[in-house]
Amino acid sequence: MYIVCALYHFTRFPDPAALKPALLELALAQGVTGSLLLAQEGINGTIAGSRQGIDAVLAHIRALPGCSDLDSKESMASEPPFPRMKVKLKREIVTMGQPDVDPLARVGHYVEPQDWNDLIRSPDVAVIDTRNDYEVAIGTFEGAVDPQTESFRDFPAWWEENKHRFHNKRIAMFCTGGIRCEKSTNFLLGQGVEDVYHLKGGILKYLEEVPKAESSWEGECFVFDSRVSVGHGLKEGPHLLCHACRQPILPEDQQRPDYEHGVSCYHCVDKTSEADKARFREREKQIELARQRGKSHMGGSRGA
Repeated sequence: MYIVCALYHFTRFPDPAALKPALLELALAQGVTGSLLLAQEGINGTIAGSRQGIDAVLAHIRALPGCSDLDSKESMASEPPFPRMKVKLKREIVTMGQPDVDPLARVGHYVEPQDWNDLIRSPDVAVIDTRNDYEVAIGTFEGAVDPQTESFRDFPAWWEENKHRFHNKRIAMFCTGGIRCEKSTNFLLGQGVEDVYHLKGGILKYLEEVPKAESSWEGECFVFDSRVSVGHGLKEGPHLLCHACRQPILPEDQQRPDYEHGVSCYHCVDKTSEADKARFREREKQIELARQRGKSHMGGSRGA
């Protein structure tokens, strides 16, 4: 089993590029895979590996400026969830495109998972899912508003067009691990919304701590690794990933006539050109050839 660790922390990194080499070197030395984003506003990412490897990387991050109280969320995977380790430099650790948004200044009221149900069932509360449309499509909280945004950058424009719907309402927002809500709650506070709340630890913490029998969650939660989705107790869900459009599908969706592995699924079959599909088929061919060469090399090594 592999430990999958999701983490983020907002802090000031004057020179994030200077932090990259040591962090990447340590992760590689510990056999840790995944992706970490560094920006002047902090760090964000998901990594996977052994207990020893995860602990070593977390200790290193907590020793960085302002990161001593870094929080993280862990789950398990039966297969390696990431093929390699990447540490990237970004303008934002979660991209909203709003320069004035500053989670370090103020955010909404944190709500513990065990208190979330009571809040979202209150008649004066509007619950908003801040995730992308394809994430919401496979699971969300009962009664939640789906902004149907394709990216987090679209959220401010959606709010401007729809804010009239939430007059005199308290706003409760949620996302996968909590990081988007750090920015979206700060954004709403800046827009003059007085009562803003967000789920502490995000959906992942809720699914970990709240029993299924008491849950307000419906469906599965999309995750950005090879598991694709998780359910209550953070157990791996049934979803697969279309490698053409990177959207979640179910095993039975592979039986549809519009499904071709690595080329198309019902989400994207009408959204790509024949030239795109030909390119995807060639990519799949090269991936298979590389896989076969790898097997051949391994067989030769064993026989030597």
